This record gives sequence, C-alpha cells and structure tokens, in this order.
Amino acid sequence: MGSVVVRRALRSDLGVLLALYEELAGEKLTAIPADPLSAEPRLAEILADPRRELAVATIDGRIIGSADLLVVPNLTHRGEPWAIVENVIVTAAARRSGAGTALMRHLIERARADGCHKVQLLSGKHRTEAHELYRRIGFDAVAEGFKVYFDE
Repeated sequence: MGSVVVRRALRSDLGVLLALYEELAGEKLTAIPADPLSAEPRLAEILADPRRELAVATIDGRIIGSADLLVVPNLTHRGEPWAIVENVIVTAAARRSGAGTALMRHLIERARADGCHKVQLLSGKHRTEAHELYRRIGFDAVAEGFKVYFDE
C-alpha cells in the first residue's frame, strides 16, 4: 500500500464522496447523503467557498477518506476565527492506514494558517476508535456537546 496523500476535493470526486458518506451514515436513514443530482450543485457551492476545505485522503490515487473544515469569522478571542471539522470518514478497509491522521493534520494546519484560535469537532459517543485518533493528534475532550436534529 502506498502513502497517504491529502488534497482538496474535486467535482469529479462526487461519486466517491457520496459512497463514503453512505458508509458514514450507517444505519441512520436520516443521515444518508444527498442524491447525486442534487449533490452536484451543493458540492460546487462547497468547493467555491473560500472559508471551507473539503479534503480527501488518497492512497495510490484512490480516495479512502474525507473530512470537511469550515473557518468561522469571530468577534471574541481578539477577533480570531475558529474552525469546525465535520463529516470525518475513512472507509473501513483503510482504517489504521494513517489516512485519518493525515486528514486531520492537514485541516488543523489549514485552520492555523487561517489564523484560527481553535479547531473543534463533535463525535458520537459510540465512536471510540475515532476518539482515540483525535486524542492522539492533540484534541482534548473539554466540553459536552449538544445537538438539535430537525429530521428525526
């Protein structure tokens, strides 16, 4: 197996991204990805947003993971922005390949370069393997997370 390369997602990656998000959704029907037709303009919007980076991890040119970063303007912390990471997925067959670490380090560096004072993410309490990864690369579980879903 080759080494992990992280790059920005491309429009041509849509099919693979939707397959990854299908895996991320698992049994949760309300979390399934958009259909390909409606996903195309959404992906174009994401890729055009300068405050956002949808990154993919590849091995030997094959996409095996993805994560999405959004940099948010801010009035606190000396006006420094903050960033949030969402939709982190490495396909089950490629876990422990270094892809998750590479994705997260890439996005952390992007946030640092954008002057962010923090990067945060939420992760389901059952995703203990992912939590190990996040701790290993420097994240601390310092807060209790809360969500309101409108589709459940």
